[in-house]
Amino acid sequence: MYIDEGEFTSLGAIGASMDAFAASAAAGQFAVNQQGGDALLAAIRRMTDWIDSKRGPFGLLEQEPPLGSSNAAKVMKPYMQQVAVDHQGFLTQLYALYDSLVKAEQAIIKAMENYRQTDEGNADELA
Repeated sequence: MYIDEGEFTSLGAIGASMDAFAASAAAGQFAVNQQGGDALLAAIRRMTDWIDSKRGPFGLLEQEPPLGSSNAAKVMKPYMQQVAVDHQGFLTQLYALYDSLVKAEQAIIKAMENYRQTDEGNADELA
């Protein structure tokens, strides 16, 4: 699916949001219980594992495709490569997603730690 975000839309918004999410977790602004955190971590790890498993095959997209020597092929080759690797390219965005997922994983782990600390603190107050 292609979403045309327009000429002036920042494609880095997801990355910026993830930075804010990680900063919020680091500041203790939210917490996630074990069950919820484990489910989120499992989903994140499935996606990062999938991306890691495809890095080799996707590397082929970074190369100019061997379409032949016709005029049409000569015209299409650079565009096909560009679709994969320019600043809005498939691989560029996929690897940006990967980086965001890694940040999300760290934030979820921190939020789970926040939950444990809050839970232990509340238990101590009740004892």
